[in-house]
Amino acid sequence: MPEGNLTIALISEVFYSDDGLERLMQRLGDAKELGAELAVLPELPLNHWSPATREPSPEDAELPCGLRAAMLAAAARAYRIGLLGGAIVIDPESGKRFSTALAFDETGVAVGSWQKLHVPQHPGFWETSHYEPGIRLPQVTTAFSLAVGVQICSDANRPEGTHLLGALGAEVILCPRATVEETFPRWKTVLTANALTSCTYVLSVNRPETELGVPFGGPSIAIDPYGRVLLETADRVAVVRLERRVLEQAHHEYPGDLAVRSRLYAEGWSAVSGKAA
Repeated sequence: MPEGNLTIALISEVFYSDDGLERLMQRLGDAKELGAELAVLPELPLNHWSPATREPSPEDAELPCGLRAAMLAAAARAYRIGLLGGAIVIDPESGKRFSTALAFDETGVAVGSWQKLHVPQHPGFWETSHYEPGIRLPQVTTAFSLAVGVQICSDANRPEGTHLLGALGAEVILCPRATVEETFPRWKTVLTANALTSCTYVLSVNRPETELGVPFGGPSIAIDPYGRVLLETADRVAVVRLERRVLEQAHHEYPGDLAVRSRLYAEGWSAVSGKAA
């Protein structure tokens, strides 16, 4: 991969049906032909949207390195492309379930995982009935030519996570979504502000159509660290090229040049620890 550049494909499709692996392979082939080095799938792309109801099912979740993880790894390896997907992963010690984004490099090796930290519980999104809020802080992977962090869907609405990832060195933050189409203008505002204030690229891809009565939809979007929209499309496969030089320039300009002040904010957050949202 060229130093300091990364071409990413946003694939707005889900793959839980019997032909899911075949369709995933086709989409990764399309992405590879368009020059993509990393492909990003929506939230829980290998699951039907089980949070449409309050009833969890054992079949929806798996232990680490389970069938869905193996499917993602095999697909990445087959097309020699990085891949961000996800699964509901069961912690072997506690038995708790977490919505987890999973990243694989072009050889199919796992290079990162992120738990969903902020989990909704309302009609169509009965998520706490299916998995717990995550307990691991966000991390950054340097497995690709730009450093990558992940926020899963509603996590983006708590921008302290975005800012933490930026301060930890993330150059691009990926946000797989499962959101209702009519809410896209709000998501666009939030994601744009996150890119601008964390001085990162922010990219997001959504589940594309209604499932079990939940009216999913809305464009894939890519935003640069100046808050400029690079891509906004309902295409199933969309590709965007990211450049480190843009990040370096933005870090030397406002608001990228502002201090992080982590200790001061940590003191403030300690005062509200344990309080309800």
